[in-house]
Parts: sequence; C-alpha cells; structure tokens
Amino acid sequence: MRQPLPFPLTKDKTFFESLNDWIGDVFYDELPEKGYDLRDEQIFMSFQIEQALKEKAVLFAEAGVGTGKTMAYLLPAIAYARYTGKPALISCADETLIEQLVKKGGDVDRLNDLFDLNLDVRLAKSRDQYLCLQRFEGAKKRSDADFLDDIEFSLPEFVNKTYSMQNTYPYGERSSYPEVTDEEWQQVNYHPIQNCNACDLRNKCGQTIHRNHYRQATDLVICSHDFLMEHIWTKEARKREGQTPLLPEFSQIVLDEGHLLEFSAQRALTYEVQESTLQDVTESILSDGMREKTLNMIEQTIDLHNEFFRLLRIHTVASTEDRKAIAKAPELVEVGKLLIRHIDLMMEEFVFEGELFTIPEYELRLAEEYFEQYTFSMRLFVEEGDAVTWLEIKDEIETLVIMPRLVTDILDEKLFDGKIPIIFSSATLSIQKDFTYLSDSLGIDKYQSFSVSSPFDYEDVMKIFKHPLEQQQKFERVYDLFSTGDQSLVLFTSKMEMDNFKKSLPLDHQYTIEFEGDRELSTVVKEFQEGKFQILCSYHLWEGLDLPGEALTKVIIVDLPFPPKDPVFDAKRKFSNNPLEEIDLPFMQLRIQQGIGRLIRTSKDYGEIHLLLNEDELRVEHLWETILPVPAENF
Repeated sequence: MRQPLPFPLTKDKTFFESLNDWIGDVFYDELPEKGYDLRDEQIFMSFQIEQALKEKAVLFAEAGVGTGKTMAYLLPAIAYARYTGKPALISCADETLIEQLVKKGGDVDRLNDLFDLNLDVRLAKSRDQYLCLQRFEGAKKRSDADFLDDIEFSLPEFVNKTYSMQNTYPYGERSSYPEVTDEEWQQVNYHPIQNCNACDLRNKCGQTIHRNHYRQATDLVICSHDFLMEHIWTKEARKREGQTPLLPEFSQIVLDEGHLLEFSAQRALTYEVQESTLQDVTESILSDGMREKTLNMIEQTIDLHNEFFRLLRIHTVASTEDRKAIAKAPELVEVGKLLIRHIDLMMEEFVFEGELFTIPEYELRLAEEYFEQYTFSMRLFVEEGDAVTWLEIKDEIETLVIMPRLVTDILDEKLFDGKIPIIFSSATLSIQKDFTYLSDSLGIDKYQSFSVSSPFDYEDVMKIFKHPLEQQQKFERVYDLFSTGDQSLVLFTSKMEMDNFKKSLPLDHQYTIEFEGDRELSTVVKEFQEGKFQILCSYHLWEGLDLPGEALTKVIIVDLPFPPKDPVFDAKRKFSNNPLEEIDLPFMQLRIQQGIGRLIRTSKDYGEIHLLLNEDELRVEHLWETILPVPAENF
C-alpha cells in the first residue's frame, strides 16, 4: 500500500519546493525541539541531496564523521520514494552494515519514531546469505556435525510438512545462525551451481520467500553493494529468461560507503571455476541406466579437469597475496582448450540421456547450466584478451577466477545512465577534496560533489601514535597493546595476516578475542558493542563500523593499507601513467582515513589510534601524514 507523503502538497508549489521547505522545518525546528543538535553540515548535505534528486544527478556527498549522514539522506529519500511510488534503494558496503543500519535504536528506527512515519523497510541480502535446503540435505547425508542439528531444529514447520493451506514467512538468513562459523555456513548456503528454477523445494525456500517479501517494499529496500551489482549485471538476462530481476524497480540509489562500489562491480563480473565442484556436479547425475559412452565421457572430463588444475598449480606465481597470478604456459592453455572441446561433446551425450530419462530432470538441468558456465569461463581464460585471472582460496577451495579488466563501460551503460539519481555517501570519498580517483575508477564523467568536515574537535579527543618497528615485531607489539584493557579493534590488510596473528598468540593468553569469520559477523559486532569481549580482529571492518562511546577506545592498524600486489591491482597499474600516485596512494589514503574513522563516532567519544610502521612505511610518511586528523606522536 502506497504511503502518504510526510508533508502536504499544494497547487502553488512543486514537490521539490515542498520537500525543500520540509527539510528546513525538520532540521531547523523539529529536531532541535526534540533535543537534537543543529548541525549546519548535516542540513547542507540534505539540501544538496534534494537538488540531486531533482536533477537525477550523480552526487558525491562527502561528510565527516558525526555529520549525521544517514538522517541527511534518509529524509529526502523517503519523501522521494513516496512521491514516485517506488522505494529508495540503500546499498551498504556489506551485510554487517545492513544489520547495523536497521538495528533497534539505529538511525532508521530512530527516524521512524521521531516523525511517526510508519516506515516500510525491508532487507535484500546477497544470495549466499540464505540457507539452501538442497545443500543442507546434502550436508546432512555427508556429516552429523552438531551445527546441522541446530539448523534443522530452527527450521519452520512448513519446511518439512505439507498442508493444503499453509502460511510461510521469511527464514534462513545467515544472521539467524550466530554460532555457525563462516566455514560451516559455506557448506549449507546458496551456491551459484544451484539451479533454483528447477528445485522442487523452491516454494519453501527461505531465499525465495525473502525475495517475495522485499519486492513489496514501499519506502526502503536495503541491500549490499555486491547484491546491487549482481542485480545490475543479471537484470536483462533474467528478464529474457522469464525470471523476475533480483531487486524491484527503485526511485533512487544511495550508496553508503560508495567508494567500495568498484570492488563489488568487479566481483559481480567475475567467473569462477573450482576444482571440486565439477566432480560434485558429475557425481550428482550418475545413474545405473546411463550409457557406457556417457560414463566414459564423464570420467575423461574429470581426468582432464584434474590435469588442468595440476598444471594451474605448477604455473601459479608464488606470492603471499590472497590472489595469486597465473603464468599462462602453452601446455596449460592447450589442456584448457582440449577440456572445452571435450565438454561440448559430453553435453551432446547429455541430450541423449535426457531423452532416455536416465538422469533426473533437476540434476540434468543443474549439470547443463553448470557446464555452460564452465566452458564460457574457460574460453575467457584460454583466449587472448584483457581478462584478469588468478588463483584464490574461496570457501576453503582452490578457485580459478576470471574477471574483465575494466568495469567502467558496463557501469556507464547499466548504472550511471542518468535515469535515476545516485547518491554516494561516506566520510571519505575524496583525497583532500579531490574526487578524481573515485570518478575515474567508476568511469563517471559528470557528477556533483561537496565535502563538509566533521564537527568534532579531534585535537581534544583523539591521539595518534606511530610505532617504528621491524615487520616481524608487529604482532608482539599488537599483543602488548592489549594490556591496557581498552576495547580494541585490530585492523589487518588481509585474512592471511589476521590468521598469522591468530597463530602467533600464546596458547594461554588471558584476553577475550574474537576473529572475523569464527562466528556470524553482525552478532560479533553487537556483542563487542555490548562489551562482552575486549578485542575484535578484522580485515573487513575498515569502514562503516559504528561503535560509539566505551564500545571502542583503541584502534590498532597493523600495516598501512596499500592495495595488494595481486593480478587485479597489477592490471590497474599496468594501464596507469603513474601507478603510485593514481592507484596505490589514493587507495591507501582513503582506507586509512576509514580505519581511523572507526574511533570517534559521537561528541562524547575519545581514544587512541596506533599505527605500526616498518622502515618502508616510515619512509613514505610524508605521503600519509597530511591526511591524519591530528599529528602523530612517537610511541
């Protein structure tokens, strides 16, 4: 049901004139009357967003910590959504930040109560954030792990029982299973090889029920950048295949922490080939009635696939990075081409098996869909082009990843086409008020922008300490910094470095420490805010994390967050005239500003930033000291 506007419309004023008046009334009169501070930066931001909505512009809205960015963009977003009859899409950096935005007492909840808006807010999470009943059943056959029993016990009655008339409701989100580790979750969540259209459990699937639920939203749909990009890339293809797009039609997009959009766009366009998946798919279609010729073809395909991955490991360039470059040796490319030809022949045999009904329909469609994607990905790998390829461990499995080098052309065509207003919101979108790095990386030629400072007096509430150290001494110094008892966030530049630190801890250490990945992250963040443990170690939470007051009083940055020396960034450097100034420095400067920004969230906050710096990092001090909110002191 369409909701009423939060202000009256009259014949003598346009919607945007009325919106402008309402924004002024709210910020200058109503909020101060309700005990809120009048913030000029917040009011300026909201008026700039109103103008961008009117002109359907791309707006880079950079506003320092404490400005009240969320309320500044939510008020015009809600009004515009109700005016157009289409919800506003709020896209966050990741699923943790989605939960944070809609938590009880958060900005959305508070705004709803303040103005009695009766907001209709629904979450649209990435597909891997939902339980897959098919994979769950498969996991139960392979294992009797306790976490599977816990999940089964939590399932709604309608999943396992059939009634002629039954009520269904959303269930099966990752956040519903806080004690399940990321590794365990990856055994039962949605996986791209699943053929949802042919699944006989589709009507009971939590993901399907969630999709139907959020498509009815009238005010706000909140998703992650990853899911927005998946929607953008797949929208037209899904329509051609008679499927509904992943997200509903929306009136505008607000990109919270929008500087991270490029990485989500790249991830959405990647193609993956995993060593174990092929065998899982082929085993699922084996049956007693299958012809010997088809069985031989399957066996030969598995052998060729295994040989390809054997050669892939040989020609992977040794590196400490998560993404490892691949040297495309002739023998590797030749086996890849042979594999493609062989699978094409095998697919012809599947057609005969389908006509003989020797393979169940669901398994056959899943296999056909998988091998079509497999051969498409492999063709990108073996052909001469500008695709970027690397080997990576994903879900504990060796994975070949293929990605187009640049996404700017596709973004220009499918997202920044001038049809709807798009608002980028963050405390750090620019390098000293220059938005060139962000606009170039996303291929945005025409945009509006502004930058307003934080209202906080950092000199009084923040101290930054620099620790000159040998690289091998850093972990010991991190451990020493725990001794003060402060609520501490430790930021690493990669999962590998975090895991290495975890292994270095004394077995009998006395501190309560949580590591990203050991439990569901939004639950961990909530418990950290409540003071249930002292130290949170993470490699993702450089941005967006909101831990006001005593919840966080110390941030430890283990390494300067330069971009990795991996195939993705090497490709960007290759096409840059000055890689250091155009790629590496802007990335590091934006990220370190984000990390430091975790500390001071309200006017009552205080605390310390600790930068652990080796000789190389100290040598470039002149390149990063200018972006610090206060001068750094030697520890």
